[in-house]
Amino acid sequence: MNPRWVLLLALTGVPVGVVAQPLLPAVHARGPLQLDPQRTHFGFEVRSRLGQRIVGNFPQFEGRVEVLSDGRHQVHLKMFTRHVEIPGKPRYTGWMRGEDFFDAARYPVVEFDSLPYDPAAVEQGGDIQGRLMLRGVSHPETLRVEPAECARPGYDCDVVSRGTILRGRYGMDSWQLALSDRVTFVLRARLSEAPKP
Repeated sequence: MNPRWVLLLALTGVPVGVVAQPLLPAVHARGPLQLDPQRTHFGFEVRSRLGQRIVGNFPQFEGRVEVLSDGRHQVHLKMFTRHVEIPGKPRYTGWMRGEDFFDAARYPVVEFDSLPYDPAAVEQGGDIQGRLMLRGVSHPETLRVEPAECARPGYDCDVVSRGTILRGRYGMDSWQLALSDRVTFVLRARLSEAPKP
């Protein structure tokens, strides 16, 4: 079996087909593979009806990739909405955290749990199916992983995934005249060093 495994990341697609997700290597790992918090980035984007691109990020998150007994992988992602930000735009940041968008006071976590997938999909690029939980609403969504650009994706290069969702399906239906319904989650993931065999 190919030892280069990849972790799925997305949401920005937050739009999910969704959001944001990556797959990573780990054939000899005995426990879950952890995302490296210093080198992993979770972001999202939404466009105004006039075409302006609004880009945000989740500075606080958790992520791991489980290596299943049959060799498949399963990714688990959590993003904490109380820390979401639109860099350099405090007013937009407050709005994104408010009840019209992520509603961080009531729903502090956005979660994505994938179905088991073949890790080869990450090296070659492909879709990872899973379930997104946002604002207390759960729907199946898809993370699209880009083909790897190095021999050890997740260690020597980012694993990049995107997912696009329709925010109205999750109760984020304010500002429809000003903002597109599509939100894309983008995940650029690196793994912490794999445990030694």
